[in-house]
Amino acid sequence: MELITIEDFQKLDIRLAKVLSAERVEGSEKLLKLRLSIGDEERTVVAGIAKHYTPEELINKKILFLANLKPRKIFGIESQGMVLALSDGEKLSLIVPDVDVKEGSKVS
Repeated sequence: MELITIEDFQKLDIRLAKVLSAERVEGSEKLLKLRLSIGDEERTVVAGIAKHYTPEELINKKILFLANLKPRKIFGIESQGMVLALSDGEKLSLIVPDVDVKEGSKVS
């Protein structure tokens, strides 16, 4: 894998987001549509986590989110960022803080 510089890393706007709502994306087994609060604004994100999480268990969960990813349409829904998760090929885990931190807080 190619090494990056600290300047490359500083281009990423990774923030803590709170899941306000979650629902399955019609026509997909893998996708969930999430409404996230990142402090002073809300975003919609389409995430491929439906095989690992139900919409109900995501409500009010705080997760890491890439906020400055260029928006794109997925299944006709504009996804305004990317939820960050760990995967070993079988299991998937959202990245969550181990203490209560205010949504919108930046990873540094």
